[in-house]
Amino acid sequence: MDLGLKDRVYVVTGATRGLGNASARELVADGAKVVVSGRDEKSVAEAAAALGPNAVGVAVDNADPDAPAVLIRAAREHFGRFNGVLVSVGGPPAGFVADNTDEHWQAAFESVFLGAVRLARAASAELEAGGVIGFVLSGSVYEPIPGLTISNGLRPGLAGFAKSLSDELGPRGIRVVGVLPGRIDTDRVRELDGLSADPEATRAASESRIPLRRYGAPEEFGRVAAFLLSPAASYLTGVMVPVDGGARHGF
Repeated sequence: MDLGLKDRVYVVTGATRGLGNASARELVADGAKVVVSGRDEKSVAEAAAALGPNAVGVAVDNADPDAPAVLIRAAREHFGRFNGVLVSVGGPPAGFVADNTDEHWQAAFESVFLGAVRLARAASAELEAGGVIGFVLSGSVYEPIPGLTISNGLRPGLAGFAKSLSDELGPRGIRVVGVLPGRIDTDRVRELDGLSADPEATRAASESRIPLRRYGAPEEFGRVAAFLLSPAASYLTGVMVPVDGGARHGF
């Protein structure tokens, strides 16, 4: 299936590893060009180099108010156009209510929530019909995840923002989508499993609750994200798509 991605240009944040990187890889594999970002200059340069000539890296923090302008300008300067953005941010720190301080909440809000809102606002002002804004969110949009209190608080709100944005931008032909990872085998998920006394038992227990009985591979997530960002998904907007092996209990 031709996704129609050839020569389209996307900004992908948080793309030095994990889900952002997996999504950038699948976009490039299908012919798109990408601007990948992250906070660490060395990691960004290495990620862009691994993706090849159709990628450029920009070291910037999502929490920086200037980040959206820098990233969109990089897309236009390096590749001559800007067709969409996938906002991916490393998960906020794990912890229960009593573990998370005001400082934890504030830092996560700036990066996970407000940074994403800023980038989406900037993108919406720059995109033309056929453009797309995507958010990597979490299964916590629908069901709180024990021990991830900050994520449980912020991700559903960002999903609500995305839905509102889709209503506002739809008449201009701009789509807004969310991708909700479940247990995808990334460094982040392995770190979370590692917080338990027995990480292997924790993983086995998690897999037993997934109908497909396994964690997802990053590329499986990346392919869904690439499809949702592509012209092949041109009649999908305002949706939250779980990539979780069937773990979500609702329809």
